[in-house]
Amino acid sequence: MLLNLNEIKNTEQWLKNGFIMPAYDVAGLRKKTFAKPTWLHLGAGNIFRAFPAAVLQKLIDAGEWNSGLIVAECFDGDIIDRAYRPYDDLSVLCTLKSDGTVDKTVVASVTEALRCDGARPADDARLMQVIASPSLQMISLTITEKGYAVKDSRGAALPWVEKDIVASPDKAETTMGKLCAGLYARFKAGKKAIALVSMDNCSHNGDKLRSAVMYIAEGWREGGFVSKDFITYIEQKVGFPISMIDKITPRPDQKVADMLTMSGLDCAGIVVTTKGTYTGAFVNAEETEYLVIEDLFPNGCPPLEKAGIYITDPETVDKAEKMKVCTCLNPLHTSMAILGCMLGYTSICKEMGDEDISKLVHALAFREAMPVVHDPGILSPAEFATQVLEKRLPNPFMPDTPQRIACDTSQKLPIRFGETLKAYAASDTLEIRDLEIIPFVLAAWLRYLTGIDDEGRAFEKSPDPMSEELAARFGSLRFGYSTDEESLKDFLCRADIFGTDLVAIHVAPKVVDYFNRMMSGKGMVRKTLSEVVSRF
Repeated sequence: MLLNLNEIKNTEQWLKNGFIMPAYDVAGLRKKTFAKPTWLHLGAGNIFRAFPAAVLQKLIDAGEWNSGLIVAECFDGDIIDRAYRPYDDLSVLCTLKSDGTVDKTVVASVTEALRCDGARPADDARLMQVIASPSLQMISLTITEKGYAVKDSRGAALPWVEKDIVASPDKAETTMGKLCAGLYARFKAGKKAIALVSMDNCSHNGDKLRSAVMYIAEGWREGGFVSKDFITYIEQKVGFPISMIDKITPRPDQKVADMLTMSGLDCAGIVVTTKGTYTGAFVNAEETEYLVIEDLFPNGCPPLEKAGIYITDPETVDKAEKMKVCTCLNPLHTSMAILGCMLGYTSICKEMGDEDISKLVHALAFREAMPVVHDPGILSPAEFATQVLEKRLPNPFMPDTPQRIACDTSQKLPIRFGETLKAYAASDTLEIRDLEIIPFVLAAWLRYLTGIDDEGRAFEKSPDPMSEELAARFGSLRFGYSTDEESLKDFLCRADIFGTDLVAIHVAPKVVDYFNRMMSGKGMVRKTLSEVVSRF
């Protein structure tokens, strides 16, 4: 079976081979959406197809909505040309359940896929047309945390952002620049309201999105490209709701590809783009998923709550996000990623079978982070963390890796650990000196930055936007290296990396001590880890 519009008409054949098929008129949906788009998504990666696109399909299947999704990729256009267009923008979602069963769903809710990285001007023009459409209600984004960065650590515009700012809106090249240019087209077409919904896994993502958009818009105003009225339009008619998203979506796995081939699918290969994105005609993801969004849609939105999405007030979203990102999942993930890379693991589920690591993440969640957790009310933090630790992370059918999770760690530390550190520092009842796990994990990250595993072998560090700076500082260090707090003071006081000044809150001495112990020779990452968890 080939994954294309013509082949999926033979529904009986697909059903016979165990696939769940769309229950709607795919061609009719595409025609309607092209004429009157309602939902545009920026970022054509795996999480988009595994979650937002699948959620919309549920609504369409149930007769609750009758418009599809248009997706645009502004960074890695190969995703469109190699994972969308060859399959008529269809995809197969493989939901990997903890009982070993797999749901194979043909997702057809994506009605157009646009390559907007400059390689196809017609797609760029269509993107502007879609954003300007009065019918468009929302633009969602999954572009990773670094996609919202517009300034460097000194507050200066990043080179590629500066290039967009000095150019006119119609020459923008970055995702943020194209989004802002689309808003300008919408402004000129009638000033219709719209919601821009970040679905990326970062703290107060809507606020980050607003800041990035406004930074570019203000730059264009200062350059004379747009008027003050455009700035007012963004301030008054564009909503930037915050959200919390949670669904583990690893890279496409070869075992899943082989399973699809055995099921008769003739296009289950894995594609690696020139920019290093792992993609293909299918995505694999866990069954568990959460999405909590602030109710801020000035032009309406699909009935997402009918597909299990929480639409609520900003305070509840904020608490849900902090619960997950600061306590119940993300800090555990990052801790496992850092240690897993140095201890030779290539599987998260197998890493959860490591008694020391399991003790570490349990203690991190329940002993150190849970006392300052933000309870959202709609989700129980204790139950959430228990599900993560007892069901989700140990799921042997989820092919997730420490190496994937270790990507962009420098951008993740401030929220995943910094918020807990700040809460302890501000507490009248908790003692920051009692913390052991968090200082150890931060020290382990410094040890990770040497690029040498616990046996003294070099390993490939995961991509990070600060990789050059971090490599210059730690990349040449080898066993036997020892330092003191004063020598690392300038680094450990950086709130942009750690979320707070580790020196000022008196956490730095423990970090330095653990770092020195792990640098003292082979096997010392394991030995130090074992010593730390033996206290709990």
